[in-house]
Amino acid sequence: MRYSLSILFFLLLGPNLIGQVKRDGWVTYITSQHVYVKFNSMEDLVAGDTLYIKRGDKDVPALKIKNLSSISCVCTPLISDAFKVSDDVFAELKIKITPEAADLSITNEPEQKKLVESESPYADSTPEVLLNQDISGRISVSSYSNLHNQSTIRNQRMRYTFSIRANNLGNSKLSAESYISFAHNNTNWEEIKENIFTGLKIYKLSLKYAFDETMQISFGRKINPKLSSVGAIDGLQFEKSFSGFTVGGLVGSRPNYEDYGFNLDLLQYGIYLGHELKGTHGSMQNTLAFIEQTNNSMTDRRFVYFQHTNMLAKNLFFFGSAEVDLYSRVDSAQETTFDLTNTYLSLRYRIIPPLTVGLSYSARNNIIYYETYKDFLERLLETETLQGWRFRINYHPAKYLFMNVHAGYRFRKDDPRPTKNLNGAITYSKVPGIGASMTASATWIETNYLNGIVYGLGISRSILSNKLSGGIKYRYVDYLYQNTEMALIQQVGEVNLSWMVYRKLSLSVFYEGTFENENPYHRIYINISQRF
Repeated sequence: MRYSLSILFFLLLGPNLIGQVKRDGWVTYITSQHVYVKFNSMEDLVAGDTLYIKRGDKDVPALKIKNLSSISCVCTPLISDAFKVSDDVFAELKIKITPEAADLSITNEPEQKKLVESESPYADSTPEVLLNQDISGRISVSSYSNLHNQSTIRNQRMRYTFSIRANNLGNSKLSAESYISFAHNNTNWEEIKENIFTGLKIYKLSLKYAFDETMQISFGRKINPKLSSVGAIDGLQFEKSFSGFTVGGLVGSRPNYEDYGFNLDLLQYGIYLGHELKGTHGSMQNTLAFIEQTNNSMTDRRFVYFQHTNMLAKNLFFFGSAEVDLYSRVDSAQETTFDLTNTYLSLRYRIIPPLTVGLSYSARNNIIYYETYKDFLERLLETETLQGWRFRINYHPAKYLFMNVHAGYRFRKDDPRPTKNLNGAITYSKVPGIGASMTASATWIETNYLNGIVYGLGISRSILSNKLSGGIKYRYVDYLYQNTEMALIQQVGEVNLSWMVYRKLSLSVFYEGTFENENPYHRIYINISQRF
């Protein structure tokens, strides 16, 4: 009886049985981000499917299909293993099997096997890249208002920003990106009329054409990630990668020092060579560049730039950059030099999952900010430790508890005394009973001209199911200026609200009131942003 029921069950479901079929493929090409895999057929495979490798007797998920063609696919790695060309992978397919299809598959098995064996894994080493248009961006309008009790003049500042990242326009090899802002206040319209770049800041505006995954050319204003400390480059950049190496070149100009506009008198050109080595836990990247910068057709600076990024060791990250100046001009006399300048080193190590420590050393020249929203204390801390040491600890001892400590030290020959600072904060992200996040902080700083200490306490939480959130913060500021022996006591209150109005449309409101003995003043910030 049981046997008869089994036969009946099989006959009823036979025309629509779901079977699992293993389809073998192999790696044909590897880039820094993708792995290309070839199959004899891509039938029944779709984007998002998982590909596996054999590890002992286990099937390990290794790759996820991103795009595919008729015989190959572009994949993103799911594991940290380093793949090699001709590595075997396979897909597990769940397909409907009819009796006719089952008979056909059995009949054609020898022919199919012969086809697989005759196919060389190196027969088509050039991957077929599928390009899909991907566009995202953001438009925002911001208002900054400063109110002062001792003045009838209200400083009103408006800022408009537009950013876009458009990959593979029209499913082509052409991509574009931009980040542009325009700002004005109620007193500087005449300046903007005389020089549009007083208000207009173009931080990024470029086109890129990718011949393939290994070669690209770009034109416009762009920061090269392999030459990050060099800053924005206005002009043409070319890059070609092969066997772990990258060669590139640039020709163009530098942004204007005063307003970040375009200045063709500040021409620059250079070449660079990079290498990337992949390991089990990460990669190591090195870049060496030679750059010549001119001013009105005369050599302004000639230097070598070196950048190193290392993540080969487990839980350890290191970044370093340095510049060596090769040219100087003193009293109209040109000299060849070898001066180490603009050095920056940063080391971060995760000792155990909850505990991370970091150490950095900076010997860079002062950075020019064409636009910044840091408060006085943040700018002071950054400026005073720009050339010096910084140490930090991040500790996550419990599920909702976070702690961090930052310390900085600088001493130069022309400093009357060392600059030191210490900052600590503790956050509990889910306070029982109210479900809010609470942070307490303290900062101590000592510079050439002031001593200061700041205490802070803040609380924030989601109010309406992630649609509306808000927070309040209080800071007590105590500064003592050395040259005047004058104390400055401030009490600062902050209130902020963020509202997700509709899908990608958001509204933020921020208020800060600074209260001194005689001069209280207020700041109001409003931002509306639309993402697409």
